[in-house]
Amino acid sequence: MAVNAVNAVNATPLRLPSAIPTGKWSSNARVCLPRKPPTQSTSSFNKSFRSCSNFSLKPSSSSLASVGNAGYVEEPSTNVKFLTSLTLPGCSTSLSLLGTGFREKVFAIIGVKVYAAGLYINSSISNELNAWRGRSAAAIQEDSSLFNIIFQSPSEKSLQIVLVRDVDGKTFWDALDDAISPRIKAPTPVDESALSTFRSIFEGRSLKKGTFIFLTWLEPPKMLVSISVDGPPTGIEATIESNNVTSALFDVFFGDNPVSPTLKASVAAGLSAVLK
Repeated sequence: MAVNAVNAVNATPLRLPSAIPTGKWSSNARVCLPRKPPTQSTSSFNKSFRSCSNFSLKPSSSSLASVGNAGYVEEPSTNVKFLTSLTLPGCSTSLSLLGTGFREKVFAIIGVKVYAAGLYINSSISNELNAWRGRSAAAIQEDSSLFNIIFQSPSEKSLQIVLVRDVDGKTFWDALDDAISPRIKAPTPVDESALSTFRSIFEGRSLKKGTFIFLTWLEPPKMLVSISVDGPPTGIEATIESNNVTSALFDVFFGDNPVSPTLKASVAAGLSAVLK
């Protein structure tokens, strides 16, 4: 991903906002999951695994969650609740939730939600974004250079995915690979090895509704993969080391054609609040 150099216009460190404008909140840190959607066979799911571009994001004044306390944010379309602060394996400090969204697939003409997702960042990333102070959420969402800076930052960030239906691991990987591979124009042996490692995590694995998948970037070319069935993970499944693979994955969610437009829109709104 190309990176635009940014000259800081204000040396004053930024802070994450006292509230994130997405979802309902509660001081109870328990993670709750939505009711199970209509059953669909794995084969039918695999054949129909394509993106739905229609979405709406409707935050309200009551849809706020305090950052840094033991609360959570509810992704409104799936009712999945995300902790506002997490400490993950391999990270040097806790990460704070910036925005949430969902991934939807179309079966025939019916949209089915597959997972909810939330982006967590190390608050130090905000220190690199002073040039974007005062921009609206819409302007931030359209500015790929800002998301490039976030990816290239050596500060930790993590994408949490929470499945809202049962999915075969191979099906999940195939869909992810279909999005990643076209973004890598000339894969190197390092890229191929990283993709093979990534694939081995999911193939032959059954991913039940409620499974947590964490993709944590420690630095641009190094990403940790953790999977848990009962909350934040305690271990690391694998380490992916390839700048092309890790940048392609970030672009899948935050590039010009994100697989979850709601997630990118929510993160843009969170960034706008951070950069007031």
